[in-house]
Amino acid sequence: MECYVNQNAWPLEGIAYGGDYNPEQWPRETWREDVALMREAGVTLVSVGIFSWALLETEEGVFDFGWLDELLELLHAGGIRVDLGTPTASPPAWFFAKHPDARVVDRNGVVQGFGSRGMASPSSPAYRAASVRIATELAKRYAEHPAVVMWHVHNEYGVPVGEDYSEQSAVAFRRWLEERYGDLDGLNRAWGTAFWGQRYGSWEHVGVPAAAASVVNPAQRLDFARFTDHQLRQCFLAERDAIRAHAAQPITTNFMANQSWTTDLWKWGEVVDIVADDSYPWAADTENEIGLAIASDLSRSVGGGDPWILMEHSTSAVNWQPRNVAKRAGEMARNSLAHLGRGADAVLFFQWRASRSGAEKFHSAMIPHAGTDSRLWREVVDLGAKLGRLGELQGSRVRADVALLWDFESFWAQDLEWRPSVELDHKERVRAFYERLWRDGITVDFALPTHDLSRYALVVAPAQYLLTAEGGANLTRYVEQGGTLLVSFFSGIVDENDAVHAGGFGAPLAEVLGVKVEEFLPLREGVTTTVRWRGRELAADAWQEDLRVTTAEVLGVHRDGPGENGAAITRNVHGAGAAWYLSTRLDADGLAAVMAEVYADAGLAPAGQPDGVELVTRRGPDADYLIAINHRDTAAQLAASGRELLTDTPVEGVLELPGGTVAVVRTPRDPLGGTA
Repeated sequence: MECYVNQNAWPLEGIAYGGDYNPEQWPRETWREDVALMREAGVTLVSVGIFSWALLETEEGVFDFGWLDELLELLHAGGIRVDLGTPTASPPAWFFAKHPDARVVDRNGVVQGFGSRGMASPSSPAYRAASVRIATELAKRYAEHPAVVMWHVHNEYGVPVGEDYSEQSAVAFRRWLEERYGDLDGLNRAWGTAFWGQRYGSWEHVGVPAAAASVVNPAQRLDFARFTDHQLRQCFLAERDAIRAHAAQPITTNFMANQSWTTDLWKWGEVVDIVADDSYPWAADTENEIGLAIASDLSRSVGGGDPWILMEHSTSAVNWQPRNVAKRAGEMARNSLAHLGRGADAVLFFQWRASRSGAEKFHSAMIPHAGTDSRLWREVVDLGAKLGRLGELQGSRVRADVALLWDFESFWAQDLEWRPSVELDHKERVRAFYERLWRDGITVDFALPTHDLSRYALVVAPAQYLLTAEGGANLTRYVEQGGTLLVSFFSGIVDENDAVHAGGFGAPLAEVLGVKVEEFLPLREGVTTTVRWRGRELAADAWQEDLRVTTAEVLGVHRDGPGENGAAITRNVHGAGAAWYLSTRLDADGLAAVMAEVYADAGLAPAGQPDGVELVTRRGPDADYLIAINHRDTAAQLAASGRELLTDTPVEGVLELPGGTVAVVRTPRDPLGGTA
C-alpha cells in the first residue's frame, strides 16, 4: 500500500465548527439567511456538494457549476470556509441508465436498484472513470477558490454497501488474488482447498464467495473482505490523485469508526491527509458516551495521534436506529466536547438545516424543523461560543498509557460462521475492557499487534482471534522488554489465512503467557460460573478453557463448570515484564478486581474520579488541558488547578463540576515539563 501523507497544515485557525450544508434542497433566498445564521452560531466550516452529482453533471460530460459558483462566493463573503465534496457516493440516474452493470449485486445475487446511495460497484471501470471525471472537473475549477480549504472525497465508504458480488467484482477479485498469491498453488495452500475437495485448477473457476448450500470457505471469505476494502480504497485513491493534480489543499474522506466494519481504517489512515470520522452513538445504550469515546480514540489512533475532524454527528436524534432517542438538554455539548477532548480539532454535524423531504427528514440538524426559536438552536449557538473560547487547544495532543488491540482483519475472521460459541463477540470484549479503563480515567490508544508498543505501560488484547506469527513475536518482545500484557480468551487462534496455528490454539502467545490451550469449554446459554481469586469469588459466564500451565502462576481457578479446578487467571513473568491471561468472561466487578492488579504491574493507577465523570487530558506546547465531563445529573468535585477556559475563572485545587456540565482547565507547565 502506498503511504501518502500531504504535509499541509491544519486548514483553519482554532477549533472548526459547522456541518454538512445541502443548499440545493432550498431556494436561493434561504441561502443568504443561512449564511447570516451561520455567523450567529459561530460556524467556520461547512461541507458542500457531497450528494450533488446530478446537479453538477446533468448528463455525461455536461457540467453546470453556476449554482456552486454562486454558493461558494456567498459563503466566502460571509467568512465561512468550505470542505468541498466530491459527490461520488450518489451517482445520477443517467449513470445507471447508461451503465446498468455498475450496480451492486448482493451475496444472494440480487441486483441493487436506484434511489438510495452508495449503490455503485467499486470494481466497475465505468464508475471509476466517472468518479475521476467529476473529481477532476471540480478540482480544476475550485483549486484556487479562497473559500475552499480542504477536499472531501465520497461519503462513508462501505456504507451502506461494501461487498459486491457482481461479475465485474469477480474479475477484479481474481486479479487481486493473482497479485497476492502469484499462482494457484499459493492460493490453494492459503485457502486450504484440500478440505471439502475445493482445489482450483484454473483462475477462471475462482469466484466471489456468494451464498452457497453450506458455509463457504472461511479463508476465501476473509480474502474477499480484504479485497473489498482494497477496492473501496482504490476508488478513493483515484479521486484523491485526480484532485491532487490540480489542488494543494488537504484531502480526506469521512470514516465511521466503531460503526462500519467494511474498511480497515489502519490502511485508510495512511492515505488521507487528515482523519475524519462520523460519530453516531447507539441511542439504546444508556451509557453511549463510552461508545463515543471508543470511536474518538480509534479515530485519533488511526491518524497517528494527529488532530482529526469530527465530520458528522447529530444535534439530537438520528433517524435510522430502532428507537431514535432525542438528546437531553446539554447532551449535544457534552458529546461535542468529549470528541474535542479526545483529539478532534473540528466539530461538525449532519446537517446544517433539517431536510423537509427524503429518507433523512427525521434526522436532527443544527437548524431543526422547529426553527431558530427552539432549545436546540440556542444550544447550537451556545456550543459555537464555547468552541470559540477553546481555540488554543488546536494542535494539542492526547497521550495514552495503554494500548488496546483493535484489528479489523481479526474481527472479519472471527465474525465468520461456525465458531465455537455465539458468545464469542469481539465487540462485547472490546467494550468490556475499554469501559473498565474509561471508568478508571485511563486514556487509551488503539493499536495493531505489529505496531511499536514500547511507549505503553500496558497492552490489552481483548479479542485477538487472528494473530500472525509476526504479531505474536512483537507482543512477546514487548513483554520481554518490560511491558505488561493482558490477553483475553480466544486469542491467537488462527493465522492470516484463518488456519489454526501449528502448535495449537494460542501458539503464538504460548511462550509469553506460559500456558497452552488444550480445549475450548464453552458454556451453555444462561450458565454462570465462579472463579476463586484472592480469597473471593468472581462471577463469570459464557466460556472456559482447559489450560495446560507451563511457566505461569495460577492466580484464579474455576470453582465449577466443565473446567472445574482448572486455571482461569494466570500471570507469567517473561523477561523484564509480565503477561496475564483470562480464560473466562468475568463480570464487571470481577474484571475491576483483576485489572487493579494488572495496573499495579504496569505502574498505573485509576484516576479516582466519581462514577460517570469522564476525564481526558490534551497536552500543548506549554500547558495541559484537562477536559472533565459530568455525564450524571449530580454534581462532582475533582482535584484540579489552573484556569477554567469556558468560564474564564481560576481553579485552585478543587474543580466544582455540576451535573451535566463540562469544564476545560488549562494548567501551565514549568520548563522542565511538569505542571506549574
